[in-house]
Amino acid sequence: MADYLPPKVWTWDTESGGTFASINRPIAGATHDKELPIGKHPLQLYSLATPNGQKVTILLEELLALGHTGAEYDAWLIKIGDGDQFGSGFVAVNPNSKIPALMDHSGATPIRVFESGAILQYLAEKFGAFLPSEPAARAECLSWLFWQMGSAPYLGGGFGHFYAYAPSKMEYPINRFAMEAKRQLDVLDKRLAVSEYIAGDEYTIADIAIWPWYGGLVKGRLYGDSAEFLSVHEYKHVLRWADAIDARPAVQRGRRVNRVSGEEQLPERHDASDLD
Repeated sequence: MADYLPPKVWTWDTESGGTFASINRPIAGATHDKELPIGKHPLQLYSLATPNGQKVTILLEELLALGHTGAEYDAWLIKIGDGDQFGSGFVAVNPNSKIPALMDHSGATPIRVFESGAILQYLAEKFGAFLPSEPAARAECLSWLFWQMGSAPYLGGGFGHFYAYAPSKMEYPINRFAMEAKRQLDVLDKRLAVSEYIAGDEYTIADIAIWPWYGGLVKGRLYGDSAEFLSVHEYKHVLRWADAIDARPAVQRGRRVNRVSGEEQLPERHDASDLD
């Protein structure tokens, strides 16, 4: 492949190709008018069962399993392949046009929360669960939560894109991001060698944030045969942790919500019985 010589000024004149080319663009904002539906529960989630979307539905199902009835929610499907995230209603909730997005109607004034890490922290604080209150433990949990927010783009937008979604296979970016994905797995493996869960002895939003990405990767659920390519069997502590979380009933329920491919699809969830 010939070397690419960047122009002095970049312009967007053609689609880049690849799986998501039709929805990628260099500008923000709504492309069409479309109001978001509102269901019967105070919490209204607009999402899709990607790893980022699974974080929130897993937490909500874990909260419900603890008996927090106020965590009942409606989960509306946002079809990102169809551009639903560029509708005016969704952009009003998340100006960044990414899933998931949450509206909390439980108070006098509705509250919008966007970015998955922010939603996890908001819900954990709202219900007083899965986020330690002791300062050192809280700091450890939030540090790992924000580690995930900063690291996963290298896994998804970096490795995952060039390994699975780019229009052609390119050695340099695949090697570059495979190296980073393995480094991140090693970070987690070393941590989990000395800790039952990511932030310590207790299961927290740090685990809930990290598991859909890195647990999904080592369990072979992301990017085709990437688990073999990355030799995930080397990370035995990550595998132990991933299996333990995968066995949690609330995790199994949360993974199904807003899923539109594979087994056990549940495009929308409006009542706990929808999962039964």
